[in-house]
Amino acid sequence: VVQVVESGGGSVQTGESLTLSCEVTRHPRVNNCMGWFRQAPGKDRWEREGIAIIDINGGTAVASSVEGRFTISRDSAKNGVFLQMDSLKPEDTGRYYCAADCVGAARAHLAHPNLGYWGQGTQVTVSS
Repeated sequence: VVQVVESGGGSVQTGESLTLSCEVTRHPRVNNCMGWFRQAPGKDRWEREGIAIIDINGGTAVASSVEGRFTISRDSAKNGVFLQMDSLKPEDTGRYYCAADCVGAARAHLAHPNLGYWGQGTQVTVSS
């Protein structure tokens, strides 16, 4: 069974930082394309926003709304990724989901995610 498990969410003040972690079960049918998606309060699951993706070649893409503040990187110790979030804003509030297994370039999956495995999400709340 492939599991995607997120951790690291919490409640912070504007301008603070958080690091989210995602670990994916190693499985021969699951590649190491991974990404983070955000579901804002009141939005449905199909309205999740692509935040950051790293593809199987190591290429990355970050949403314009978080560019310069958020960074995605691989977890070298585990089969997973980090999302470093700096200078957090109230509009960054939402549930952050990690997903894995995709083909193609990273940027393509920001707008039209097509990843096979998803976690349950971790909540991030930023207050002003």
